[in-house]
Amino acid sequence: MYHLRLKKNYNKVIFEFMADKKIVTGEGADEVIAKAKDFWTKNGMLLTIASVIVIVIVGGWYVYTNYFVKPKETKAVEAIFKAEDYYRMDSVTLALNGDGQNWGFLKVIKEYGGTKAGNLANFYAGSCYIKLNDNENAIKYLKKFSGDSKMVQARAYKLIGDAYADLGKNSDALSYYKKAAHHFEEDETNASEYLFYAAYLADRVMKDQKEAIALYKEIKEKFPKSNQGQQVDNYLAQLGVYTTN
Repeated sequence: MYHLRLKKNYNKVIFEFMADKKIVTGEGADEVIAKAKDFWTKNGMLLTIASVIVIVIVGGWYVYTNYFVKPKETKAVEAIFKAEDYYRMDSVTLALNGDGQNWGFLKVIKEYGGTKAGNLANFYAGSCYIKLNDNENAIKYLKKFSGDSKMVQARAYKLIGDAYADLGKNSDALSYYKKAAHHFEEDETNASEYLFYAAYLADRVMKDQKEAIALYKEIKEKFPKSNQGQQVDNYLAQLGVYTTN
């Protein structure tokens, strides 16, 4: 009797479990299958086309990246190597134009402008033109540069400021000095220096006392421990502004 009751209870549990799961059998299953077939009939072609497009895009991206982009990046790095060496030796003409056997930055830009090395060559070329006092070309190439390194990008903005200042375009120079200072404020040494260039330009060249005072105060507030931060009180005093430490 005990085993019989257990078997009945077990069958009852299985039946209730199956009822809760709503298992589809018989005519219900046929209806689900029919709906699935109908859906595929209506949308199968669209789904197939979409799948093919995804495969083509992914495959194309893989081929382009591995067989075109990466080899080109490698060649660009090899091409720029000697130009960087000349740049470090301060041989700016050779760095720009090459030596007949090795490319200079200008050739690297022309042939590999879309690569990371080609982008970096824009920075180097602009820096070379600064040293050659060719400010128009310096601005041209430095503006083409866009770097992931905030420090290098800030340096590029500062050099653009230098070029504009040499051309007598003081408003543009002031704008780029401030842009350089604000781009990477975590680098307090350089950021304070760039901001000081802006303040000094506004003070001594542009005679814009209001702008100069604001910039000197910004240096004092943001970079008090820097060399510029420790000197700005003197410049503020010359402008009639006295501060307390």
